[in-house]
Amino acid sequence: MSKRDLKKYLNELTKEQLEEQILELYEKFSPVKVYYNFVFNPKEETLLQECKLKISHEYFPLQTKGKRKKPKMRRSVAQKYIKHFITLGVDPFVIADVMLYNIEIAQTFASENIIRQDLFYKSMFNSFEQALNFIISNGILAEFKARIFAVHNEVLQQKWQNMSDFKTSIAILED
Repeated sequence: MSKRDLKKYLNELTKEQLEEQILELYEKFSPVKVYYNFVFNPKEETLLQECKLKISHEYFPLQTKGKRKKPKMRRSVAQKYIKHFITLGVDPFVIADVMLYNIEIAQTFASENIIRQDLFYKSMFNSFEQALNFIISNGILAEFKARIFAVHNEVLQQKWQNMSDFKTSIAILED
């Protein structure tokens, strides 16, 4: 069904029928429920803190019963939150904050641990480029420029194997 057909169909319904359909969607489909819960009670700060906690546990897991868990270092955890936030329509400042936090926490981990997986560096660069593009396209570069340069400087300080890629990406900001 096209958007046009849907509009036509919705225009034919009474207000009560529309309400009934929306309630049915709310009850049947979890994403609809999540969306409406966010729209009517947008606790962005709570979502942000929960997200940052989950991301940090990927690199610094909690110890339970004297056992130290191994860090998983999954970029996908942050990516799921970012995608979810974009879908919900969360403020771009919050999304950009999460994007940069993901890289910053990974850099903190890398400063304390030896990382041999090339994929880690490639994935952090992908995250960096995604954050940079998102921040520029949303016109919020001025607010995040210092953090972007701090991430770049940390890459240089830690001598990441792909630091030339970071230099190339950041060069567009220096023009």
